[in-house]
Amino acid sequence: MGKLTEFLMKAPPPPAGMGFAMPMMKGWVPRRLQPWIYVLTALCFQFSGGIYLGALDEIRGTTNFMIEDVMFLLYATLAGMAVWFPMLFRMKFRFTNQQLLCTSAIVMGICNIITMYSQSMPVLVVACFIAGIAKIQGTFECMSNIQLWITPRRDFAVFFPVLHIILLTAIEGGGWLAAWMGHHFTWQMMHAFTVGTMSFVLLSQIVLCRPFCPMPNRFSLKGTDWQGALLICVTMLLFSYIFVYGDHYRWFASQHIRVLGAFTLIFAGLTLYRLIHNRYPYVELRLLKCRNVVPILIVTILAELAFGAEHTLEEILYTEVVGLEELTKESQYMWALPGMFLGIAFDLYWLKVQKWKVWKLIGIAFLSISAYALLMYSTVGMAVNIEQYQLAIMLRGFGYGVLAPTLMWALDESVPSLEMFFMGLFVFNIPHMYLGGAMGYGFYTTIFSHFLNEDMMNYGRQLTLTNLDLSQFDFGAFMGDSYLHSMMLVAIKQVYGYVIWFALLLASIFLLCDIPAVRTNIRKVPLWPVLAIEYLARKK
Repeated sequence: MGKLTEFLMKAPPPPAGMGFAMPMMKGWVPRRLQPWIYVLTALCFQFSGGIYLGALDEIRGTTNFMIEDVMFLLYATLAGMAVWFPMLFRMKFRFTNQQLLCTSAIVMGICNIITMYSQSMPVLVVACFIAGIAKIQGTFECMSNIQLWITPRRDFAVFFPVLHIILLTAIEGGGWLAAWMGHHFTWQMMHAFTVGTMSFVLLSQIVLCRPFCPMPNRFSLKGTDWQGALLICVTMLLFSYIFVYGDHYRWFASQHIRVLGAFTLIFAGLTLYRLIHNRYPYVELRLLKCRNVVPILIVTILAELAFGAEHTLEEILYTEVVGLEELTKESQYMWALPGMFLGIAFDLYWLKVQKWKVWKLIGIAFLSISAYALLMYSTVGMAVNIEQYQLAIMLRGFGYGVLAPTLMWALDESVPSLEMFFMGLFVFNIPHMYLGGAMGYGFYTTIFSHFLNEDMMNYGRQLTLTNLDLSQFDFGAFMGDSYLHSMMLVAIKQVYGYVIWFALLLASIFLLCDIPAVRTNIRKVPLWPVLAIEYLARKK
């Protein structure tokens, strides 16, 4: 792989003034249009998936699935995406662009047809997992081909923020589009739409492109540790099953979870043994010895735990308490997009223009999360208009828009080669988009249930016959929705209170790294007073 890395780094940028040319495009396609075709193709893949949470209510209303079933299918898709990262590098230099994109489109279309009609959980888990592989393969092939168009100098301080504009737009927009389809038609229409977009990808590849592979000598896939990859897949799915269904089955009080926990430990041990003793493992564990990789993973896990409050508590608030239908709820979530775009712009300014290090930037992101939790804590109530939550949603969007590109850029700065970077992406995305989300979901549903039960018990103890006027007490109203909703609001506030302190603690730790007596070997990170003086000087 060293020769391949050297080949890529020595590849010349496109000639100035001639426009960006893509060798896989047919000659009659205008050069100015060529990269935009691949941007549109990448959006088609990013808007696709195995299951769509935007249509959650419609799916539950027409099938026998619980919310845990739909969440598990979502994490099966994310597991497929995460586990395929080490293969992206090899697949690109083994097959042509047409083979990769056409195969990914066909597989994605078939998986969406399966998820549209099947109600068998084992079949759906496999379909969603394979759909995740096809989604990340198609997206990577598109974005890798236009990388030099985005940044001719291969500056990842530019590429990763721009990449996340596409990713985050699709994440938020895909949920809204699925809800819109389910509201005006049926939830299956989103899958039909995905089949249509994959047909567009196939047509554009056949009409506009020709087969092209950047390596004259194709790479062989022989020696790939497929058994290790399979063990990793099974272990990831077992972990996500425990976290997603844990609260439903009362965690390890259930024999079902205890048995699965034992199997998870066995498969985790087998996976670790194979990665250590196999000569060519699927993921090389020496990656963890690279500079700053372990701290990046720790920060990622902590960030995903903090963001888990958004995934869980907002869903409880809007669905169970306020009773919003899916389209209104997803329209509310869309307010995160302006915050995300602002965070990405802030990233570009910080990493590309000023070229500062990331400690203070990560601290600012956690400050944004704490501000989001504080606003939600002070706003949540029975008589609150949903518009009053929009600023908080924008703040958590800003925090996510800052953290996601920053951590990926920091990972690239910490690994020595491109192949190691893709293995790093696998390790990074396990907590980032897969395990961290599942852990956050299980953690916050459990702590919310604990606070809710505790509040109801404490309130019930105070209602005795000695302090109740039975002639005025409406027992039916007391046991009705208003009582339950008020208790749920109290529990939501309690959880948000802990999120505030958690995010503030993390923000303080990273901001303290800016103090000269604390920070070591961190260059180009100006002090806060220096920033203030420079700002005032510019104002004069």
